[in-house]
Amino acid sequence: MASIIVPAHNEAAVIQRCLDSLVTQAGVDTLIVACNGCTDNTFELVKAYSDVICLNIDKPSKTNALNEAEKHISSYPIFYLDADTQLQAGAIEKITQTLKQNPQLKLVAPTPKIDISKSSWLVRQYYKIWLSLPYIKSGVIATCSFIVTEQGRKRFDHFPDIINDDRFIHCQFTANEVSNIAGTEIYIQAPRSLYSLIKIKTRARLGNMQLQQLGLCPEPKQKPYAKSMKALLLSKHCVAAIVYYSIASLIRVRSWIQLKRIANYTWEKDLSSR
Repeated sequence: MASIIVPAHNEAAVIQRCLDSLVTQAGVDTLIVACNGCTDNTFELVKAYSDVICLNIDKPSKTNALNEAEKHISSYPIFYLDADTQLQAGAIEKITQTLKQNPQLKLVAPTPKIDISKSSWLVRQYYKIWLSLPYIKSGVIATCSFIVTEQGRKRFDHFPDIINDDRFIHCQFTANEVSNIAGTEIYIQAPRSLYSLIKIKTRARLGNMQLQQLGLCPEPKQKPYAKSMKALLLSKHCVAAIVYYSIASLIRVRSWIQLKRIANYTWEKDLSSR
């Protein structure tokens, strides 16, 4: 049996779709939604689900919400899922079974299916390249979810007050302990606008920089995409590669600017896909 944690900050537009994909899953012992700092009706919508433990936390912090929710888990593995995603039917049971059969795995995720059909042309070009990069294909990255076994959860005490919780988790494990699980999918809506894309990618990059600055990523992994980018720039995908490189460069500069005033950082969220 598994436990599920869904942190939710003002997710009224998407939380029902997420929960509808979870409440019918087999193999779930406890499903916890940690509403944190909500100023909309997310809490009221979640309370309508009788089988869901709904926490109403004043502090608007994802990592604090995760820590509070973990006090209510009753079994492992723990599924940590973003509120704006939907999980494929049967995924909980299949992932749990796969972990039992492969004890070397400590951190896993379903395979991400990112819907770019409603996104602008520039956003679609960006994702065309981004999804092909080696570090994205390596597993768990960019899934808006992660699943940790009981042994894996012992790698750290609690979620620190950081921006990028999934990168923090990923840094606790070696490559042979991490994998996406074939035959299971998580559905993610890509940002529709370029500005929304830039915001969430800046947040992710800033979070990585923060982890390195705080020394919380014991095994920093260099992204080996220099060769891949060079090959793409010389291929039939050169236009998409130029778009990607231009946007990535802007994100890099924006992240450095935000790092200088990170103490006053305000969480940037994609509202275009909701």
